[in-house]
Amino acid sequence: MAVSYYDEIELEDMEFDEGKQAFTYPCPCGDKFEITLEQLKNEEDIARCPSCTLLIRVIYDPLDFV
Repeated sequence: MAVSYYDEIELEDMEFDEGKQAFTYPCPCGDKFEITLEQLKNEEDIARCPSCTLLIRVIYDPLDFV
């Protein structure tokens, strides 16, 4: 099954939230896409918006999180 992404974003273009231990990126709906450090360490690359159905693919080097 093919997944449709709203966009592909470089990890360095995202902001790090110390409290949540997650990277965030503004979503067009007004909320923020979010992907946690744990997800990145598990080589997951999909950031979800908690308020809508949009997804973005995060471009990063998994070796940075080993």
